[in-house]
Amino acid sequence: MSAHQESRLKSPPLPSPRGVLSSAVVSALRNGDAPPPQETASADPYGDDVQLALYVLYELHYQGFDGVHDSREWDPDLLTLRRTLEQRFLTALRADVPGPMPARQALDELLVEPVGDPGTSVTHYLQREGGLRQLREYAALRSLYHLKEADPHAWVIPRLYGRAKAAMVAVEFDEFGAGRSDDIHARLFADLMEDLGLETAYGHYLDAAPAEALATVNLMSLLGLHRALRGALVGHFATVEVTSSPGSRRLAKAMRRLGAGPAAERFYDEHVEADAVHEQVVRHDVIGGLLESEPRLEPDIVFGVQATSLLEDRLSTELLRAWHDGHSALRTTSEAPGPSIRW
Repeated sequence: MSAHQESRLKSPPLPSPRGVLSSAVVSALRNGDAPPPQETASADPYGDDVQLALYVLYELHYQGFDGVHDSREWDPDLLTLRRTLEQRFLTALRADVPGPMPARQALDELLVEPVGDPGTSVTHYLQREGGLRQLREYAALRSLYHLKEADPHAWVIPRLYGRAKAAMVAVEFDEFGAGRSDDIHARLFADLMEDLGLETAYGHYLDAAPAEALATVNLMSLLGLHRALRGALVGHFATVEVTSSPGSRRLAKAMRRLGAGPAAERFYDEHVEADAVHEQVVRHDVIGGLLESEPRLEPDIVFGVQATSLLEDRLSTELLRAWHDGHSALRTTSEAPGPSIRW
């Protein structure tokens, strides 16, 4: 990507379906009609079909898709299907998280890092022994979020007020470059991808992403789009900020060890410093302010923390399983059908 090219100059193409649900969604968007009724009760809430269907429906609220009219964002038939899939996803998450505890305890537990065994932590693995191919795969998958970094969290701003709102805006201001377009974090990640020889177009690696990667992005879209889940979105945001600085430090070391390039190093260096500050602001002012004004939201904050950790753990397990087995973590590669993976 050239120094002044925006990764979101155009909407991405619709992805290849992965089952009956995602086929119904993609077909409805491609043909301009309503999705036919689908049975969702037996669908795996964490599986490829449900997660891709949700991802495509959520993307209508972001960049949309090439050839899909903007009015489909609020199509009642698509929203009805999305709501059914969301309930399936939410029910599974609520059943699988540890459960109620004080918000302070949930956040403190995030600070207890693994001892450093590369077999259990992706960032430890990449820092110590991962190769350039694994680093590129990791960046390709993370691009589904980082090329729209902080966008889903911005939805919570009009749903907060007072101290929580002021603090949230302050953190988001930094995420969006503090008024400088070249410093927008999504832009910095596109520069990182360019250093790594990856395709920087928005959504390019959607077909390559396993369900576990899609789920991490879908969670923040789900929480951001529902006012009733504003506490959970704050919990999600806090989890990202609390865990970002140490993970970014390891990834910056991985970039240097593998000679990824200055832009690749800069992205994670920026997050080491910025997110260490953001963590304190989010803990004390965003969460503290929200609990002062709406203490009944504490269980939702905790759910957001725990659901985020659960899905990140599932993604880490999938990536490390593939890499330890000597396989690609991507569903498609440059040698397989699907998007062209530019290494």
